[in-house]
Amino acid sequence: MAETLARCGVDRAVVSPGSRSTPLTMALVANPVIEAIPVLDERSAAFFALGLAKQRRSPTVLVCTSGTAGANYFPAVIEAHESGVPLIVITADRPPEMRECASGQTIDQLRLFGAHVAWFHELAVPEPSLSLLRYLRQTVAHACERSAAGPVHLNAPFRDPLAPVEDASAKALESSLDVPFFAHLRKAEAPASATVFLQRPTTARGVIVAGPESPPDPKNYAETIVRLAEGLQWPILADALSPVRRYAPRNDYVVAAYDAILRSTAVARHLCPKSVLCLGGWPTSKVLRSWIDESGAEIALVSPRCENRDALHGRTRHISASAEQLAAAGEGIGDGSYLLDWRRCEERAQSVFERELKTDERVEPRIARELAALLPAGTPLFVASSMPIRDVEYVWPVTSNGVQLHFSRGANGIDGTLSTALGVAHGGAPAVLLTGDLALLHDTNGFLLRSKLRGSLTVVLVNNRGGGIFQHLPVAQFDPPFEEYFATPQDVDFSKLCSAYGVQHVAIATWEQFAEALGQLPQTGIRVLEIRTDRKRDVAFRKSLFAKAAAEAEQGLGDQR
Repeated sequence: MAETLARCGVDRAVVSPGSRSTPLTMALVANPVIEAIPVLDERSAAFFALGLAKQRRSPTVLVCTSGTAGANYFPAVIEAHESGVPLIVITADRPPEMRECASGQTIDQLRLFGAHVAWFHELAVPEPSLSLLRYLRQTVAHACERSAAGPVHLNAPFRDPLAPVEDASAKALESSLDVPFFAHLRKAEAPASATVFLQRPTTARGVIVAGPESPPDPKNYAETIVRLAEGLQWPILADALSPVRRYAPRNDYVVAAYDAILRSTAVARHLCPKSVLCLGGWPTSKVLRSWIDESGAEIALVSPRCENRDALHGRTRHISASAEQLAAAGEGIGDGSYLLDWRRCEERAQSVFERELKTDERVEPRIARELAALLPAGTPLFVASSMPIRDVEYVWPVTSNGVQLHFSRGANGIDGTLSTALGVAHGGAPAVLLTGDLALLHDTNGFLLRSKLRGSLTVVLVNNRGGGIFQHLPVAQFDPPFEEYFATPQDVDFSKLCSAYGVQHVAIATWEQFAEALGQLPQTGIRVLEIRTDRKRDVAFRKSLFAKAAAEAEQGLGDQR
């Protein structure tokens, strides 16, 4: 923590004496960059730190022990909040098991300063783990960034022992904390420049990850990102929820099948990047996120939002820049050999999708593929969480038809799916909802909006009688209790359910019938197109599909070598 603070430009800390804060105090005192100043009275210490921060307009750290010590900081924190002064307040605390049990010097310190801080976070209890150290590094760096808007509060619980005694398990981590671990950190008042990041010598092996994004002009956004890729000669790994996947003016830079491609260990290793430029949120694909995480690449996360958006806790810099600024910064950099490898893999994997998804069986991935081919240009399409959004991510190809994808990926929940889709449809063009049975059942009272709807919504209901996404998790091997408590099978007759709400219901038996039903979207009302599938069979189908696509991509690279 102390080293991260120092790397982020913090060089002064005001320390209030106490026991629970011993680890923090010892680390701050030991750091050669940071001037640690002890001040006995907490109220005085807080205002002294406020004065230091005002003097340079740079973050000053303020540290105290657990209990009422932090409460004495409150007046100075309020002043810092009202005047926008950068303070980083770190209150040491007892671990969770020592709270609310009459343990000494323990009060509720969570959100102690209420709305008077720009950001609050309770840190994890320390453990000798590299993944937790990465989390700590990125969280503290983010706290430094957020302090530009005013005081931030980190609550830091510690277990005994508190003194710096020898610990073999911690000692073993020392070799992992080398220069690259901290190298990407910079002073909070000097935000990362897009030009500096893109012009590093390693950028010949870079990828653009276009994550979920809803820009006001998606077509222009997609064209700009493709122009950036053209200048960099980097591939764009475009999430299905990025406009780039659906508005690309040409697809010679856009890769859609990366989830399948990267399932080949050999291909994933061969395509390992040096730099990653992530636009918007992190992608849906767990395979892609793991590949980025394991690559050790330098990451630039481009977002206008000030929150910490890096769930990977990588060597990440936050860049606040528009798509146009990025495109200008990336002109004339890089060579095309890395891009060509990605293109070969994409073409091979897509050929497998084209062949295997022509099956007559009612498999779920084909539903997503058919929607990409059948929906009229510009159709609003709301995609439910869980398996529907993943199938869209897996097999939706690169198109230029501008289908307007809508989604609820903030918290990734299934609640309110139907009602949200009806809101998307109201007063606009004929819309479509792709949903699983459980997500629809979770919000069936949304059908009560039928009489209020201006426009139409076609619900493509994938009925696999339960939670299909859980079939892909390790817990599926443990049955019982898997089927009853995770898959949660249901036997709802959706035709009768729709009838109760006065909603049209169509049972889809063939792909030809599905194409005919989508050929002309109704102008008014709600209808449900129910496609019954077998979730256990679909798990095996997906695994086979991905394995074949990964093997084909691997063969393509092998042929080239």
